[in-house]
Amino acid sequence: MKQFILTSTIYLAIISCSVKENKNVIFADLIVHNAKVAVMDNSRTITEAIAVKDGKVLETGADAEILKLGNGNTKTIDAQGRTLIPGLNDSHLHLTRGGRFYNAELRWDGVKSLKKALQMLKEQAERTPEGQWVRVIGGWSPFQFDEKRFPTPKEINEATGEVPTFVLFLYSRGWLNSAGLKALKIDETSKAPEGGEYEKGADGTLTGVLLAEPNPTILYQSIAGLPPLSEDEMVNSTRQFYRELNSLGITSGIDAGGGGHKFPTDYSGTQLLAEAGEMPIRLSYYLFPQNKGEEYGEFQEWMENNEVGHNGEIHLDHGYELEGGGEFMSWSAGDFENFLAPQPMLEDRQGWRKDFKKIIRLHVDNGWPFRIHATYGETIANMLDVIEEVNLETNGKLASKRWLFDHAETVKDEDLNRIKALNGGVAIQARLAYTGEFFVERYGIDKAKEAPPVRKMIDLGLPVGAGTDGTRVASYNPWPALYWLITGKTVGDFQLAEPSNRLSREEALHLYTLGSAWISDEETVKGTLEKGMFADFALLSDDYFTIPEEEINKLKSILTVVGGNVVYASEEYASINPKIPEVIPNWSPVIFYGGYQNK
Repeated sequence: MKQFILTSTIYLAIISCSVKENKNVIFADLIVHNAKVAVMDNSRTITEAIAVKDGKVLETGADAEILKLGNGNTKTIDAQGRTLIPGLNDSHLHLTRGGRFYNAELRWDGVKSLKKALQMLKEQAERTPEGQWVRVIGGWSPFQFDEKRFPTPKEINEATGEVPTFVLFLYSRGWLNSAGLKALKIDETSKAPEGGEYEKGADGTLTGVLLAEPNPTILYQSIAGLPPLSEDEMVNSTRQFYRELNSLGITSGIDAGGGGHKFPTDYSGTQLLAEAGEMPIRLSYYLFPQNKGEEYGEFQEWMENNEVGHNGEIHLDHGYELEGGGEFMSWSAGDFENFLAPQPMLEDRQGWRKDFKKIIRLHVDNGWPFRIHATYGETIANMLDVIEEVNLETNGKLASKRWLFDHAETVKDEDLNRIKALNGGVAIQARLAYTGEFFVERYGIDKAKEAPPVRKMIDLGLPVGAGTDGTRVASYNPWPALYWLITGKTVGDFQLAEPSNRLSREEALHLYTLGSAWISDEETVKGTLEKGMFADFALLSDDYFTIPEEEINKLKSILTVVGGNVVYASEEYASINPKIPEVIPNWSPVIFYGGYQNK
């Protein structure tokens, strides 16, 4: 192993002269030098070293100057010329839910062939104990496979036999094997939830395919019917998932809630880590109503019993912080992104406007920030009519609070201007990287060229944050998302975005750092490596700024730091990797495959 931490004796000799000359030097707790440090300030400064004190950036600069800020108590790491960036911040990632299920799920994220994916399914079925399921819960696309297709029900049944199995493709469709249908008591007489369908073959028997047409309730219900992990397993699962995120360079994430994920009951895995002061990531979260027709009451109860901005992490600033309400505000205004089904139109529904306005007004009156799930331009235009009404009725109070749209794939130019006028923002996700081919099939290549119109958002001066929408409708891995922003290509390498709607590497990284910090009202404390900002950064496996574009997909972190503390380390830094418990239960797919398959 390469020597990368200077001994106290050698280091004291190096800086002894400067100490005698200046007794007022503030010495760093940590210095990383011999690096390519991307500060990501307005000048896009690239320098050589970074010094950390009390969890914040003390200074960045040339090696010779930064090394003077060390003494015998300073941990000093030689970066071996590697690139160091601000920690990535996913502005829309379902972290608490992802952690809750991570150890139970077989991930097809990054798998290159359907043959391999089915082999993994077979192997996992052989080790899964009675009473448990094999589950693949999103994060993949058929176009990432060499075969460029979905698995068939027959292939899934052959791989899994008598072990109940559920495979989810985004929120578009799912597959239950025969044992799974039996376990959930679904047969030819079963009635599907509204907006869903149990597919039948020509002979009238169930195929095992579940169709969201386009409402995903049928998929939510299937997932909810699977056996949960125990509390100990769920806490362990959350640790493992956050370690996985750290290994990809993620130091912050903003949780947008999620269907089938109730607050506070289903947040216990993360809450227990936060209460113990053991969060390795800064997590902000929004609250998502679960019951159609009862959303107003749910939000009202949350507002009475919870304080926006409350940090539940005892040791980490902004470690586990409540941000507001969303991403669904009212189910009647639901805008589902199943591009395999026709676009749902708000104007075809009764009562959505009244529901939506009442809940937006509740947030404004109580000073709660909010975010709104909206895929289509038509939806956004309708919602903006209501938002403008609320802003007018409250004398501009709405526009004084942080609020935003999520997704916005087909938002119209005139509505971007309306969002800006109300001081709103947009969080975009790499959903089309996983379903872009289906989007083109339904809406045409011309519409895909600016879906979403990120360049126009930036040029207009709108606040924009980037993310994945993992773990179900996309992978949680940020690097394919950055690749998509830069190249406009899907995970199947299909060209979507036109050149004018693609970003430079610096622009894409900005959206994934300082841009995302705006979403949670944290842009003054994180997102760059300027002096005084949180010392959250990642040392990368290769140079993000110069490697061939296709290699961006393979990037990872080999050293991740949050608040000046190492939370993940590998390769030559493996000796300082913090210990975490072994994965449980003993049949967990994570033990055998890990998470993302192309790290």
